[in-house]
Amino acid sequence: MILFGNINKGLQEVQRTKAAVLVDVREADEFCSGHIPGAVNIPLSRITSISFEKTTPLFLYCLRGTRSRRAMGILKKMGYTAKSIGGITGYKGQLER
Repeated sequence: MILFGNINKGLQEVQRTKAAVLVDVREADEFCSGHIPGAVNIPLSRITSISFEKTTPLFLYCLRGTRSRRAMGILKKMGYTAKSIGGITGYKGQLER
């Protein structure tokens, strides 16, 4: 299993960052099966349709970190401030359904 970043440390950074948005880039069915509270779902397959202000700090996660890193690259090319914080498989909190 490939893991990128430490999602729990990344979530601490989300909490410290003013106006940060936590984005789950998994597909809708994965999101509905359990996601981090407060996250919004914008699947990687639709990431180019994102509609936040370019200055909004975006923190991305997926299952293991691979898709969130791909989404981060796409968003940075589009001019967004984005950071991949890894995969939900390493998350140590409650999930929202």
